[in-house]
Amino acid sequence: MAGIGNLMKQAQEMQKRLGEVKEKLERARVEGTSGGGMVKAVVNGKKELLSLQINPEVVNRDDVRLLEDMILAAVRQANEKAEALAAGEMAALTGGINIPGLGI
Repeated sequence: MAGIGNLMKQAQEMQKRLGEVKEKLERARVEGTSGGGMVKAVVNGKKELLSLQINPEVVNRDDVRLLEDMILAAVRQANEKAEALAAGEMAALTGGINIPGLGI
């Protein structure tokens, strides 16, 4: 029975640490840019878009498609960085072991 109690204690500790990682990712800020920095997107570690900045020089009524593409590129880059951040935090938490269902 002591083994089960120890296992439960370890599970509770893992759950506590997972909660701390989730909080850390919510506070984290990562940035993606495109167009040489003309468009900047900031997301948190949970890939939630927090801000989007567009340099007025990029705004051209005749080329809205270019601006849309730059926005998408900046948001995608920021989300990729957030994904890498979350993966690193999870690897640190689990010692690099992929535990199904433990995603953030």
